[in-house]
Amino acid sequence: MNQNKLILVLSGGFSEEAAISKISASEIKKSLDKLEYETVMIDPLDFGSYAEMSQKIKSLHPFIVFNGLHGTDGEDGKIQALFELDNIPFSGSNSRSSALAMDKFLSGYVALQLNIKIPKRIILESLGDFNLKYIKEKFDFPIVVKPNDSGSSVGIAIIANENELFNAVKEAFQYSRKVLIENFIDGRELTVTILDGKALPVVEIKPQNGWYDFVNKYTKGKTIYETPAKLTKKITEEIQVKAALIFRTIGCSVYARVDFRFDGKDLYFLEVNTLPGMTPLSLTPMAAKAAGFSFEQLLAEIIRISLGKKLKDSLRRKL
Repeated sequence: MNQNKLILVLSGGFSEEAAISKISASEIKKSLDKLEYETVMIDPLDFGSYAEMSQKIKSLHPFIVFNGLHGTDGEDGKIQALFELDNIPFSGSNSRSSALAMDKFLSGYVALQLNIKIPKRIILESLGDFNLKYIKEKFDFPIVVKPNDSGSSVGIAIIANENELFNAVKEAFQYSRKVLIENFIDGRELTVTILDGKALPVVEIKPQNGWYDFVNKYTKGKTIYETPAKLTKKITEEIQVKAALIFRTIGCSVYARVDFRFDGKDLYFLEVNTLPGMTPLSLTPMAAKAAGFSFEQLLAEIIRISLGKKLKDSLRRKL
C-alpha cells in the first residue's frame, strides 16, 4: 500500500445524517479514485470506540483522512479533537471551530457581535422550558423550531399553528439537547461556500413546493438551484463579505458553507456548515462548479489546503 497516495474517507457514523454521509463519502471516493489516489472507506460504526478507530487509522499511515461525515460526532469537533491529539492529518476545520460552528445558538451570537442580523430567537434546554404563553408573546407565527446542533434539516419544523408547536419542540429534542425557536424570515434562501477564506458564487435555493426540508434537499427535481444567484452586485458582495467574516471569526479553515435568508432588504445569518454535503445535489459542489472547479479539482483543493494548514500548525507548535 502506497502511503503517499493513501486517503482514508470517513463515512456513515452515528448521527441521524449517516445515510447522507455515505452518499457524500461515496462521491468523494469515486472522484479521488479518478485522481489516482488509493482510497479506503472507514466507518466509525465498525469500531468499538473512537480510540480503536484512531489506532487503525494510524496503523495505515494515510496521506490524509478526508472527513465525509455529517452531523454530530463527525462535524461537532469530537473526531477532529481525536485526530489532533493523535497527530492524524484530516480535511477541514479544527476541533474548536467545528464545535462552535455546529452550535447554532453560539454561531448566531458570533454573527450578532459582527453586526450581522439573525432571526429573533430563544433557546430551550429542556422540554420543561416550553412556555406557550411566553413564545406567543415573543413571536408571530410562523415559527421555526430546530435542533441546536444537527443538519440536513433533520428535526426542523416550520409551525403556523400554536397547537402544533409543543410536538415540534418535542420532536426537535430527539436530535439535540437544546432546541432553538426562531421567527421565520420570509424571503430567499441563499448560501455561500468559503474555500480557503474566499467566497465562491452565491447559490439560491428554490424548493418547488414548501420549504427546503429533507425531502426537497435530497430528492432530484424537488428544488431549483440558481448559481450564481440573481442578486444585485451590492447584495452579492455584501453576503460574500459577511460569509467570509463569519468563517474567519469562528476560526474555520479550508472550507465551509454559510447559510442566510434575505427578506429583500436585510440578510439574516442562519448557520455555518463545516462539512457541507458532497452528494450530487449538494450546494458546495454547485458553487465550486460556478467558480470553475470540477468536483475533482474541488477535492484536490480541499486536500491541498488541509495539508498546508496541518504543516503551518506543526511549525507553530515548534516555535
